Amino acid sequence: MSEGPVITKKRFIAGAVCPACSEPDKLMMWNEDLVPHRECVACGYSDTLNEQGLSVPKELGTRVNTSAPKPAATKVQAVQFFPNPKLKKKPE
Repeated sequence: MSEGPVITKKRFIAGAVCPACSEPDKLMMWNEDLVPHRECVACGYSDTLNEQGLSVPKELGTRVNTSAPKPAATKVQAVQFFPNPKLKKKPE
């Protein structure tokens, strides 16, 4: 009889800083089948760690699987031009 995946309790890591949002003390860590995982409760960032404790990317970023950067919000303001009295046309 085979058992399901072995999952340990999720625990918070004191002093850890989220690599995505830089919030301290918001990372949870747990093991699934002896593979360490971590997740940020503030922003939802999650990843898997390798034997050295380094983050393993889920998928390489390409132009197909990443969204285009959003343009910065611009503030639009109307401009009104007034005629310059020094540039009046000479009567003919």
